[in-house]
Amino acid sequence: MSAFVHPDRHRVAVLVRDGLLPIEMGIAHRLFGQAASAAGEPLYEVATCALVPGEVRTDTDVTLNVAHGPEILAEADTVVVPAAQEDYTRTESGLDAPLADAFARIRPGTRVASICTGAFVLAAAGLLDGRRATTHWKSCDQFRALYPNVDLDPDVLYTDEGDVLTSAGVASGIDLCLHMIRRDHGTAVANAVARSTVVPPHREGGQAQFIRRPVPDSRSSSTGAARAWALEHLDRQLTLRELAERESTSVRTFTRRFREETGLSPLQWLNRQRVERARQLLEESSLSVDRIAADVGFGTAASLRQHFHAALGVSPSAYRGTFRARSSKPVGA
Repeated sequence: MSAFVHPDRHRVAVLVRDGLLPIEMGIAHRLFGQAASAAGEPLYEVATCALVPGEVRTDTDVTLNVAHGPEILAEADTVVVPAAQEDYTRTESGLDAPLADAFARIRPGTRVASICTGAFVLAAAGLLDGRRATTHWKSCDQFRALYPNVDLDPDVLYTDEGDVLTSAGVASGIDLCLHMIRRDHGTAVANAVARSTVVPPHREGGQAQFIRRPVPDSRSSSTGAARAWALEHLDRQLTLRELAERESTSVRTFTRRFREETGLSPLQWLNRQRVERARQLLEESSLSVDRIAADVGFGTAASLRQHFHAALGVSPSAYRGTFRARSSKPVGA
């Protein structure tokens, strides 16, 4: 009997291996499982499979009993590969026979995503050659040694190469799953999943902010108040001096603290927030691109298009055409 019983839903198969980190399997089930249409209908169906049905050890004192084998990979629209303990000591660059047989079942065009060091499996399968990818920052040197043909970016939370996606350490699997939900069904659905799961819909910065570095002076104040104020005034041409004044500090000190806390410069952060606000307005309003550009602080439609394309690879009008019904597409977009 098939693991998937709802052919009208997007089918997600989670491929687990001995030494699984259970939290990563749970991330995929929880987030995709929470995604629903405006009418409350589930948008995804998630099933777990192992290389061999039956008992799968985890890195905890809990053992899983997995009913399905790799045959369900042939039915999946998305395959998610969480990390396993074996990834941390991998010395061979290729797939072993059971994994190779499992990957051979995946249909061409199926979306394949990894969480944490699951990227080693995607690289071993040849899916990442010549492509941008990431993995846990602690494993980057090992990854580069085994897979020099992969464009490894250790600073980001996730990468999206269309049909192949990777994420950094453990919790960045949440960021990746929300990104895939957002890509599939738009910001409103992804935000609803984030709220239900009590996580931010989009985290600032990359995993560079989690790499151990000297602890900032404990007397340093946060830049959170300035960021909150900026989000309420994105339509304005905000200056570093204005932001620094919200924290009663110098521009130089504010800029240093801001990067320590977010992993981004203030300008990078502002541009990212403006793009995110523009995405929301493109999906949920009938405002013209010119009006949205002004409302989010880019000033002109040309500036919005430049930043939007740099961040997402598409124009604002193309994005709106994807995520809004054609009947609601506004004039002048």
